[in-house]
Amino acid sequence: MRCLVTGATGYIGGRLTPLLLADGHTVRCLARKAVRLRDVPWASAAEIVEGDLSKPETLAAAFADVDVAYFLVHSLGRSDFEAADRAAATNFAAAAHAAGVRRIVYLGGPLPATDAVPSPHLRSRAEVGRILLASGVPTAVLRAAVIIGSGSASFEMLRYLTERLPAMITPRWVRNRIQPIAVRDVLNYLVGCTELPAEVNRGFDIGGPDVLTFREMMQRYARVAGLRRRIIVPVRALTPSLSSHWVGLITPVPNAIARPLVESLIQEAVADEHDIARYVPDPPGGLTGFDDAVALALAKVRDAQVETRWSNASGPDAPAEPLPTDPKWSGGTAYTDVRERVVDASPAALWRVVEGVGGEHGWYSFPLAWSIRGWLDRLVGGVGLRRGRRDPHRLQVGEALDFWRVEEIVPGELLRLRAEMRLPGRAWLEMRVLPTNDGRSRYQQRAVFLPRGLPGHAYWKSVAPFHTVVFGGMARNIARNAEQTR
Repeated sequence: MRCLVTGATGYIGGRLTPLLLADGHTVRCLARKAVRLRDVPWASAAEIVEGDLSKPETLAAAFADVDVAYFLVHSLGRSDFEAADRAAATNFAAAAHAAGVRRIVYLGGPLPATDAVPSPHLRSRAEVGRILLASGVPTAVLRAAVIIGSGSASFEMLRYLTERLPAMITPRWVRNRIQPIAVRDVLNYLVGCTELPAEVNRGFDIGGPDVLTFREMMQRYARVAGLRRRIIVPVRALTPSLSSHWVGLITPVPNAIARPLVESLIQEAVADEHDIARYVPDPPGGLTGFDDAVALALAKVRDAQVETRWSNASGPDAPAEPLPTDPKWSGGTAYTDVRERVVDASPAALWRVVEGVGGEHGWYSFPLAWSIRGWLDRLVGGVGLRRGRRDPHRLQVGEALDFWRVEEIVPGELLRLRAEMRLPGRAWLEMRVLPTNDGRSRYQQRAVFLPRGLPGHAYWKSVAPFHTVVFGGMARNIARNAEQTR
């Protein structure tokens, strides 16, 4: 079949696409910017089309001749995510119906309890499901609670809370029951939905074999990870808002995403049925248990084989404009900080250091200054410095790197990062590796800042005195590290 995957730059879509290809389907991916999928391993096997679910006029080509269309997008992190997802689902449904799509598949969340006030996140997920079910196109809505897999936001919340806090005071919702499911089982159901009979137009609960409280999940994670049993004391005082700040403080997941996820945990999420197995059989060995799912995820993290992460998908508000080749393009001032050094190492040795920046390797200068900048960003609602990186050695266009986004990469030559911290303007950091005639290499580093109004100019002036230490030290230490590891 011809399958359309929206959200292919995201956590689930980026894993589903290669599985559909392996299953013999033709896959078309819809992305706002095609370059975001340029470097993924399966890029040459899929068709990439540009379009935006918020702009219905851009969707006709994407839906043409499609048999199965997957809705795997969400707008968490935006203050208006309910309205944004409602509009995206409405446009998706209309385009699918107009194009004669035979099947829609949607991965959502558990239905809110009828006697409870739903969280905005669960309310939005349910609303999207209703819109798609009413589209006139047969639709399968898969409702999952917590997804356990390397790189998922839910798993990283669980992982960092458990690993960093041997003792913790927690909100009452850690006693609520949850039915987590391994990401491999979610993907199995998503792929299997291509074969659903045409008359199937309904939602399905999907969950793993274990029903646990979040408290039990943390204790069992600790056991699988080889950690001591955690001391967990639930208290009444921690509201969802306070809980999200607590999660944002300890984990890489920023408050804007942590809060809707935390609010969803206030309600129990246990599957009421397992009807999906009538149409998509469970794996021969059965569904993956919680302990096995954690062990598999940790092995992926340890072996640097995390295919996708929650941070892969950039928000719809992220600036789309690339770094201008001519700073005058901004129509005003463009501040720059330029550093250059000749390095007594080969270009290959220097490039290994450049491509390895960030994450556990750090930024090669004044770690305290970078850490403080990350904390300040978190305090004003930004992503902070702790998103890390998906792979310790390799980067791809479009993926997150601490509080940067990889905007361009030319292997062996160029790495350009776009800032995603909260700034009164737009900023980039560009690193180049050039060969010299004598077998050594030249390192060029350029920071560019395009200010927005008077606050932008004031910001650059206030941080400029620190650039010699931060950017100068970075260039010097990158060169020194390459020389030492050549």
